[in-house]
Amino acid sequence: MYFCSPILLVVVNSVNKSFIKKYEIEIGTFYFYKNFVVGEVDSGADLNFESGKKLYNLLEIHFKNTIPYVYISNRINSYSFKPTRLYNVDKNFPNLKGYGIVIYDPTNKTIAQLEETFTDMPTQIFDNLEDAICWAKRITSSS
Repeated sequence: MYFCSPILLVVVNSVNKSFIKKYEIEIGTFYFYKNFVVGEVDSGADLNFESGKKLYNLLEIHFKNTIPYVYISNRINSYSFKPTRLYNVDKNFPNLKGYGIVIYDPTNKTIAQLEETFTDMPTQIFDNLEDAICWAKRITSSS
């Protein structure tokens, strides 16, 4: 488990300064920041390539395939997702530097651990959003 250093906690506390925009789209709510996105997919949604097109377009608009960023999946809801879709994700999103998963129950932890096996990109499981943001800041600051 990753924990923030006292210095990085200051960075996390200043996260509102890097907030860009909130989008509510068909599959959920997505909060865009300077170097990371917090995604909250709606309960019961089926997250796949087709349903995610609008999100992919938003990622391209905000990060322009040049700005390093981390995607944080804030798993407050249950939804459908095929972890095999994480294969070769770095080829489709070259500036995606990490994938954080925030879980709130043991079942989602098991699912998240399975997801980790399908990607070579830095992936980390967290039990709170603050640690995930701290990790995202660290990952993107070294890019």
